[in-house]
Amino acid sequence: MKLAIFSTFITASTAFAPSRSNRAGRVLYSTADAPADDAMPMAAINGWVPDENEPCFGLPGAIAPTGFFDPLGFAQDGIGLNEIKRNREAEVMHGRVAMVASVGYLAGEAVSGPFHIVGPANDQLQQMPTPAFALLTGLIAAAELNRARIGWVEPDVFSWSKTLWKLRDNYYPGDIGFDPLGLKPTDAESFKNMQTRELQNGRLAMLGVAGMCAQELVNHRGIFETFEFYSKIYSGVNPYETCGDAIIC
Repeated sequence: MKLAIFSTFITASTAFAPSRSNRAGRVLYSTADAPADDAMPMAAINGWVPDENEPCFGLPGAIAPTGFFDPLGFAQDGIGLNEIKRNREAEVMHGRVAMVASVGYLAGEAVSGPFHIVGPANDQLQQMPTPAFALLTGLIAAAELNRARIGWVEPDVFSWSKTLWKLRDNYYPGDIGFDPLGLKPTDAESFKNMQTRELQNGRLAMLGVAGMCAQELVNHRGIFETFEFYSKIYSGVNPYETCGDAIIC
């Protein structure tokens, strides 16, 4: 949940779009060896060839009416290709986590599950049995290690400034090869459209999960309980009349 909230303010603000712009006006490097990061792969990756004359090197991800939207400057002129790809990687992965979390909030509060976990989703993780929590942690770690193995250059302690936080040149941000339903398009234009849809849904999910998390922190009610509570208010019914001496009802 912390990752989803953080990404709302950081990664969701970097809405990448293939609109025209001149990148030669300013130079801003995030690392001392940023020029080396701009070495571009010659072959197209999923139909995308990095173009230094485009915002975010031509990565897809924006729709009307906002178009290219980067108020915090994460994709401003001078940011290297590797940095752009890392920002997109973060946005895609946080968006996917948020989409799963948005379903988890609703499903977890509607069904108690095998462990009979109840209450708002914010309070459910600490109710998990220790073995189940350890298994969940291990699965998350395995997934993250596999993603790092696929997309990231192995760090070299003797050349850490050139290998640390470096994505592979032939790696498309977020494409870890996991497609059990075979939904990945084979042509460049269809892939670009699907990537844009995934990004937009992920951005919406990040905002939605942040809102659900904040709401439960404030009133300590589940999503459906909050909906029922305010439905009574707007219907002219006192939501507290059946509470008795309870602090929260």
